[in-house]
Amino acid sequence: MAAAAVKKLQVLVACALLLLLAVGCRASPLQIGFYHDRCPQAEAVVKGVMMEAISQNPGNGAAMIRMLFHDCFVEGCDASVLLDPTPFSPTPEKLSPPNNPSLRGFELIDAIKEALEVACPGTVSCADIIAFAARDASCILSAGKVHFEVPSGRRDGTFSNASEPLKFLAPPTSNLSDLVDSLVVKGLDAEDLVILSGAHTIGRSHCSSFVPDRLNAPSDINGGLAAFLRDQCPADAAPGGNDPTVMQDVVTPNDLDRQYYKNVLSHTVLFTSDAALLTSEETARMVVDNANIPGWWEDRFEKAMVKMAGIEVKTGDQGQIRKNCRAIN
Repeated sequence: MAAAAVKKLQVLVACALLLLLAVGCRASPLQIGFYHDRCPQAEAVVKGVMMEAISQNPGNGAAMIRMLFHDCFVEGCDASVLLDPTPFSPTPEKLSPPNNPSLRGFELIDAIKEALEVACPGTVSCADIIAFAARDASCILSAGKVHFEVPSGRRDGTFSNASEPLKFLAPPTSNLSDLVDSLVVKGLDAEDLVILSGAHTIGRSHCSSFVPDRLNAPSDINGGLAAFLRDQCPADAAPGGNDPTVMQDVVTPNDLDRQYYKNVLSHTVLFTSDAALLTSEETARMVVDNANIPGWWEDRFEKAMVKMAGIEVKTGDQGQIRKNCRAIN
């Protein structure tokens, strides 16, 4: 009886070990080098186009980083933000106020997709193109200080509606609590918020995104910056009207670096959402660390970008590989 019990226990242990091995070896939904055999030149093609585009205008890099954020937070990282209006879907995400008219880079994605369709027809998803382009933009604009591998294997979504960005993209007027909540619902946290906000060290902003609550109302914005912005921005700046753009970081406007955090500390940032990072001890301490410790922010930005690029991805048999990034097949 005892020998039978021992043998039964040994069988159970062996089965448990096999189960653990199976779980441990199960492939991640996304993989680094996903296109190694399918389209070996895929990532090199993306990088080549991005290097040329950024050399012509550094804003093209900022546009790709912002596009990844706006894509992943709505319907997951599935390129739904790229879809054009059709009679069957007249109001896609790209027409939503958080994206229109400020989100740029659609023609750049078209150029990358066209090159990839020549090299490997019907193989590389538009969702992966956005992720690769944002990764390469980060590397180029940081002069190689932000350098990371991004897993791939995303598939493209088939649904896009202008109401969705309003639910998931917190506006620049948001307070810290609302900002954190908007990330937590997507599996990110307060540190990710602080780290990803550092991307505001590049790119431009429409005046209407900050004039009402930062210049036309009491705020902690630095007086010198406020005076400069009033020279650049009309007091009645509004989307679709007289709404110029200004650099988000006037110190190093084309460099992806930790200057943003120094700007937060000196109250020389544009948005209420930027200033909000100083409204809690926890996030304020993170701002100080990112501002003062060389390499601290870059290392964390790499990890946060990979984390964001994995939000609610479609893989396997989900979605499709679009032939044209602006339209479902």
